[in-house]
Amino acid sequence: MKKAGIVLSIVLTLVGFRAADSYRRVVNTSFGPGEHIEYRVHYGFINAAEARVDVAPSLYTVNGRPCYQVNVFGRTTGAFDMVKRVRDTWRSYIDTAAILPQKFYTNIQESSYRKEENMTFNHANNTVKAEERTEKDLFKVPDNVHDFVSSYYFLRTVDFNRMGMGQIIELPTFYDDTVYNLKVQYRGKEKIKTKFGQVNAIKLSPIMATNNFFKGQDALLVWVSDDMNKVPLKVQVELTIGSLDMDIKSVSGLKQPIRAN
Repeated sequence: MKKAGIVLSIVLTLVGFRAADSYRRVVNTSFGPGEHIEYRVHYGFINAAEARVDVAPSLYTVNGRPCYQVNVFGRTTGAFDMVKRVRDTWRSYIDTAAILPQKFYTNIQESSYRKEENMTFNHANNTVKAEERTEKDLFKVPDNVHDFVSSYYFLRTVDFNRMGMGQIIELPTFYDDTVYNLKVQYRGKEKIKTKFGQVNAIKLSPIMATNNFFKGQDALLVWVSDDMNKVPLKVQVELTIGSLDMDIKSVSGLKQPIRAN
């Protein structure tokens, strides 16, 4: 019996190591603790909103894994704030080795609408659990599923120099109790104007489902710096009622400075 107990202990230990090693390994040289980016959103010549994206200066341990804490804050400004007041916060705890979410926090305040919840990801069981819910609280998800914040950070680890024009990256992404197959198309490289000057950029196009809100297949375009950082510099959204542009306003804590020409 004693030998059987020892054997069982060894087996459980090996299973534990196997589970721990089941995470993928993603090389990340693009971002780290202490990164701070601010954006300005404008509708034509009108300032509509502002956003801030922060990677906390220290790592956090979540589900036994070291994680980056990434905070995204968005708020309307000026006249837009009087029409529809928005104060939104998203927080993702992103596994430093796998670049996958371990927890995701949402706090939405849009006019009278309120939503606040915590989601816990279990990548060993491929589930996401909504904490403190009384209704359905457990969701089955595919392997290596993202939240929408972690999916953006994973894209920053991609080597676009190895991609061909028009190639598509597909990322399973869980948000609002639903799994989406996020598709992002590589559209080549070009130089764009920023507040820092002309910057070499990688052009990406998230593929949008046909609807009455966005205008055409290229309704959403994203330009990220063509350097080690791959930091988003500009986002352009074509709507049926006009266009929104989000431009980088300030940045600190990058792996390397943004190089302008």
